[in-house]
Amino acid sequence: MFDHIRAADRVVLLLNTLLLMVVAFLPFSTSVLAGALRSGHGQRTAVVFYGIAFDLTALTFNAVWQYARRNGLLSKALDAAGAPAISRRFQLAFAWLSIGALLGAALSVLGIAVIAAFNAYYWLPIRGESPRPRAD
Repeated sequence: MFDHIRAADRVVLLLNTLLLMVVAFLPFSTSVLAGALRSGHGQRTAVVFYGIAFDLTALTFNAVWQYARRNGLLSKALDAAGAPAISRRFQLAFAWLSIGALLGAALSVLGIAVIAAFNAYYWLPIRGESPRPRAD
C-alpha cells in the first residue's frame, strides 16, 4: 500500500499508527486460536476472535488507503485502474474475513479454511497495481 502513497500527512501517520497497533495484536489472536485448537475447547470462539482481529486489520488498511486516495496522496505512477482495483481488494478483505469469522462461529474448521484461503488469495497480484515505468 505504501508503495503507492507518495506523501503522508498527520492523519496518514495517525491511521498508520492504528494499523500497526492492530497488526501487533495479530500474534495474540493467533496464539489464542492455537491454544484452542490444541486443547479442543473454545475453538469456535477462538476462530471468531481471530477473524475479528483480521477484520480490524482490514478496516485500518481501508482507512489508510481511502484517506490517501481521497486526499490526493497517491503516486501519479499508479495506473488509472490501479487505485480502484486496490480499493476493491481492501474492501473484499473486510467482507471475506467477516464471512470467515461468521462461518467460524458455526464450524471452526470452515472459518479457518475461509481465512486461510483469503491469505492465499491476497498474494495474487492486482491488475493495474504495478506502477508505470517512468519516462526519463
